Amino acid sequence: MNAGEALADPRLKSKGASGNHRQSFNSPLLMFVVPLPQPQKDTDMPDFDTLIYEKPEAGIARIWLNRPEARNAQDTHLLYELNDAFDIAMDDSEVKVVILAAKGPHFSAGHDLRDINSRGSEHKRVGTWSDDKWEGSEAYYCREKEIYEGFCRRWRDLAKPTIASVHGKSIAGGLMLIWPCDFVIASDDATFQDNTMYMGIPGVEYFAHVWELGIRKAKEFLLTGQPITAEEAQAAGMVNRVVSRDELEEATLAFARTLSDKPSFALKLGKDAINAAFHAQGFENVQRSAFNAHHLAHTHYRLHQDGSFIDREFMRNFQSKKKSD
Repeated sequence: MNAGEALADPRLKSKGASGNHRQSFNSPLLMFVVPLPQPQKDTDMPDFDTLIYEKPEAGIARIWLNRPEARNAQDTHLLYELNDAFDIAMDDSEVKVVILAAKGPHFSAGHDLRDINSRGSEHKRVGTWSDDKWEGSEAYYCREKEIYEGFCRRWRDLAKPTIASVHGKSIAGGLMLIWPCDFVIASDDATFQDNTMYMGIPGVEYFAHVWELGIRKAKEFLLTGQPITAEEAQAAGMVNRVVSRDELEEATLAFARTLSDKPSFALKLGKDAINAAFHAQGFENVQRSAFNAHHLAHTHYRLHQDGSFIDREFMRNFQSKKKSD
């Protein structure tokens, strides 16, 4: 008799669960112990300052941006923690798909401008661009090559599928957390905006506008700096599905289940094959050109506006608004 036959045998009676979440089955023919599945305790999860990492169910990891008081604005520490969290999910053989979601009223207000002049980090460098000569452009260029462009390109090519679960506002750098993901599930109150033109900068550091929206919509989105709705983003191909705000969490999990029921190796190979289209369509060349233009603008303002990293009037308005808040 095998274990399946034993469990189906009506002569066998359960004696109940023991204190170690195990259940015994006794008969004159067989005695065996079946371990019952145990939920993963919070203490088993990695601990972060700006994120929450969890595994809500089998095969799925979920990372929450957790700076709601700052509208999930991204400082250097958050970006390195997010990179670490993605690495943990990639190293976990039980995880097949990763969800990126956010606590608070908005997905992300973008890069934390209070961190704009940050020099150096306590985190170990991930890429190879590095310099500490801040009197010129090199160190600034290297910093953004690492934590902005570098991380985004790395996250786009993560082996496992990723899903952005988006609500509220996603502004500028917020797009750089969404666009590297493979899928986007948005609530019907979600809006998306690249407002860098107001700063005097020609687009965010990860320049995927055309691939996300198409050429004409990308020009409208970037040059006007106006937000678009979740429905507009879906029509352009940037968003996969739009659901109500109260359904967002469950709808994202339901979508993740349609991935996690597949063999992990097949998911990885399929994703990698489709991502090859980025290279075939010239994304790398466009990205390099756009990133250089982004830093030309930064250098322009530093040279003729008393060292300001972006348009000084925008920065004054931003600081004034922060004080009034």
